[in-house]
Amino acid sequence: MLQERRVIEPRKKQQDAGSTRDRILITNSEIAQPNSIPPLVSALKTCAHQNAATFHFPGHNRGRAAPSSLVHLIGLKPFIHDLPELPELDNLFSPEGPILEAQKLAAKLFGSSETWFLVGGTTCGIQAAILATCSPGDYLILPRNSHISAISAIVLSGVIPKYIIPDYDCLWDITAGVTLSQIEKAIEELHMEGQKVGAVFITSPTYHGICSNLTDISKLCHSYEIPVIVDEAHGAHFGFHPQLPSSALQQGADLAVQSTHKVLCSLTQSSMLHMSGNIVDRERICRCLQTLQSTSPSYLLLASLDAARAQLSEKPGSIFNNALDLAIETKNLIGNIPGISMLGTLGFSNFPVIDPLRLTFGFWRLGLSGFEADETLYSDQGVISELVGTRSITFAINLGTCRDHIQRLACGIKNLSEASFLSFEKIKGQIEDHCGSAPFTDITMCLNPREAFFARKRKVAIGESLGKICGELICPYPPGIPVMIPGETITKKALEYLVLVKNKGATISGASDPLLNSIVICDV
Repeated sequence: MLQERRVIEPRKKQQDAGSTRDRILITNSEIAQPNSIPPLVSALKTCAHQNAATFHFPGHNRGRAAPSSLVHLIGLKPFIHDLPELPELDNLFSPEGPILEAQKLAAKLFGSSETWFLVGGTTCGIQAAILATCSPGDYLILPRNSHISAISAIVLSGVIPKYIIPDYDCLWDITAGVTLSQIEKAIEELHMEGQKVGAVFITSPTYHGICSNLTDISKLCHSYEIPVIVDEAHGAHFGFHPQLPSSALQQGADLAVQSTHKVLCSLTQSSMLHMSGNIVDRERICRCLQTLQSTSPSYLLLASLDAARAQLSEKPGSIFNNALDLAIETKNLIGNIPGISMLGTLGFSNFPVIDPLRLTFGFWRLGLSGFEADETLYSDQGVISELVGTRSITFAINLGTCRDHIQRLACGIKNLSEASFLSFEKIKGQIEDHCGSAPFTDITMCLNPREAFFARKRKVAIGESLGKICGELICPYPPGIPVMIPGETITKKALEYLVLVKNKGATISGASDPLLNSIVICDV
């Protein structure tokens, strides 16, 4: 147990000149659950209310020196509760008190054998999961539309990627998940070559809410004793309502990383890593997290994870009732507006399950890109979307969504339709002009990502880069899916796609020249 520490009460009215401050001894168990407050929230509250003479970090000293501009915006309370790793607050890397209890409560709720709180987002959890399951030279099977964090983990670990090309719908310009047959083929190919598969990495759901069949994939991988890692950043709410898909753990995944701050209600950047089964070494997970996470974790972030868990625990079977009702209402309001398409499972026959709280509407039949429609929706109704694409916009329904916002969204899209609906012939031409394949279907990897990361590089004009080895990770953001990865041959299709999405309004991240006049290549 943590060393018991005396905590000072706020100063009381002085009884006589010789009196001293009253002190109380608070044990770990007393910190953990006073009045059923979440244990870490309770510990933070107790520490923040000490009448202590403080000589520790951070420099704002519990708000006494907080920058006035930020105080005017958010008040003093966030600074008062912005505390360092005091003994009463426990240690993230060797928890014995309120952090340990909070993580155990989260594990019970989410059905894991162990849960770790993350202050580096799901990015940190994905990196830790890959480092914990793969050694240098192992192969990692993963979809080519994996998040940039998986690619950075490949660089850190020295693992070799075995990419799977996901299904692609050209009308929507959207990629889906991966199938059992694709995973099986990849495993068999590597086994035939005598290669070791360290892990299989799946993104489910995707940013658009498309889910892979993790049950069958997990059974297959486990028959080979291969662990399954799931990037479940967008699925922390799964499994908590009959209308929601089953969670990754419920489907047999060994490691699932969730962005608790997305659909659930913790603070941005806070996530959880869940483990199940006995294939993965928990001690290695701990070591990897200690390597990757900050040694000065924010207790506001940690406490928000505990609070979000407690909020979900209060009514886990019904908390999403209203959100699901609003999602259905939104579909009914918008689904029949002329010129508007709604993403369903018809275009992805291999993926019959889509998150009902993730709504994607297409605007190409209005002659509009997603970026153009998004700009108009914002200027007309003040609508701020979650994800904008070349052909569509994705809207996230969550616990805080209200009917007024739904009505503003529907009104804005109706106005778009009335102002922009085009003739069928023009629509048909636009559809035919756009249809093609995903920008990364014909990839050739000349260097693995780690080799390319450390290779000597130089910058060339974009016109001279064709056929060269890419030296930088370039991806439109959001969603943060790389179009070019270091070590891959630069193709005409990838270049054209990047120029297309940039011209339509996407932000290009990772490129040393965001205007795409030049590209960094590996000089090998």
